[in-house]
Amino acid sequence: MLVLRVQRRTKLFVSGLILLLMPGVASALDYRSIGATKAVLFDAPSAQAKKLYVIWQGYPVEIIVNLGDWVKVRDNQGGLTWVEARNLSPKRTVIVVQDQAEMRQSADASSALVSSLEKDVVLDFVEASPGGWVKVKHRDGLTGYVQATSVWGL
Repeated sequence: MLVLRVQRRTKLFVSGLILLLMPGVASALDYRSIGATKAVLFDAPSAQAKKLYVIWQGYPVEIIVNLGDWVKVRDNQGGLTWVEARNLSPKRTVIVVQDQAEMRQSADASSALVSSLEKDVVLDFVEASPGGWVKVKHRDGLTGYVQATSVWGL
């Protein structure tokens, strides 16, 4: 009988621990964009750290670790770097990762073509759509749908 109580308590403890960790898992995919005109990315969370490269405004990044003033981010190629938090924007963007992507009038491959998009074009994220499509807006004002597999930042 005592063994059964210990097993139940262990199961309850593990279940509770899993539930506590779930919000952390759900927020693991937190995307933002670079808000500054240009932002320097570093190899450590310090202005004295090695400067790796400069990234342009609107570029999407995935938040990995947030230390307040410094944020560890992942880019679309999987690189991990640090950026000052003040250089980030809550605005969501995506970047085209295929050589050519098609922006359609609706979330359907047979709908009218709005535009052909080159690799590395940054688009404003509007909303996710059913069936693996994403509604996006180009900086020139064109709005349409691209297949989610064509972009990174979701």
